[in-house]
Amino acid sequence: MTTRTEQAPARAPAARTATAPVETEAAGTGAEAAGTDSRRFRRAPRPRRRGLAPGKRLPASRLIGPALFLALWAVASAAGQLDPGAIPAPWTVLRTTGHLWTDGTLPTDVLTSLERAGYGFAFGLAAGVVLALASGLSRVGEALIDGTVQLNRAIPTLGLIPLFILWLGIGETFKIAIIAIVVYIPIYLNLHSALAGIDHRYVELAEVQGLSRIRFVREIVIPGALPGFFVGLRLGVTGSWLSLVVLEQINATSGLGYMMFQAQNYGRTDIILVGLLIYGIFGLVSDSAVRLIERKVLSWRRTLSS
Repeated sequence: MTTRTEQAPARAPAARTATAPVETEAAGTGAEAAGTDSRRFRRAPRPRRRGLAPGKRLPASRLIGPALFLALWAVASAAGQLDPGAIPAPWTVLRTTGHLWTDGTLPTDVLTSLERAGYGFAFGLAAGVVLALASGLSRVGEALIDGTVQLNRAIPTLGLIPLFILWLGIGETFKIAIIAIVVYIPIYLNLHSALAGIDHRYVELAEVQGLSRIRFVREIVIPGALPGFFVGLRLGVTGSWLSLVVLEQINATSGLGYMMFQAQNYGRTDIILVGLLIYGIFGLVSDSAVRLIERKVLSWRRTLSS
């Protein structure tokens, strides 16, 4: 009993000694945590990086430029800075448009021009796509087609008008043929370039996966070539209107170009401006339609404009 009584007090200080470092360590850990928290709260916020993208798209952004041009035109006409005989005021052109529409001249000419441009664009689109696919997917096709198209591109298309008149006559056929040539060249060039720019690793992947020719075209070629195709499509749409204004002044009895040619003989600059504005509206609307289709079809892409 005496031995047990003497050992008990000796164990108590040992227990206190063992617990003291634990308390000290806990206190030290809390101080370090408090210091870390204080440093975290005292840290200065990082400066926000400036965005390099163009930003959000402005509503109706493509109409701002034409609207500003019309406003400047109206202000200059109202201030007397423009000669009314050379450049009539916007309200004069608008009044002339109303007169031409009510007497039936303008609707007939517009429908005729739309028909010519539509047929020429359809034939040019089909020819450009077929030739580009045949040339871009086959070395034999490239050898037979690409050089001929490049030669055709180097020849001024409007310079072919006398030859086409001798071949096809002076009627509507040669006009549609010239429009088709103007349309197919940019479509072919851009689609052929897009096909040539497809990464060869995708071709090797398709070969490893054992894709057939049809699946290869559908799953690799078409998605890879669509961006270039839409660029050529926009240029082709614009080219159809640019060539139409010239062709409708050659042995034509209707159309916007014929209307402008007749107005030139009588010195009616207001009618000429009506035709030019309608051509501009058609070009802007058709280009916007192609861009809208492009945005829907290529919605999977993440680009700078999107």
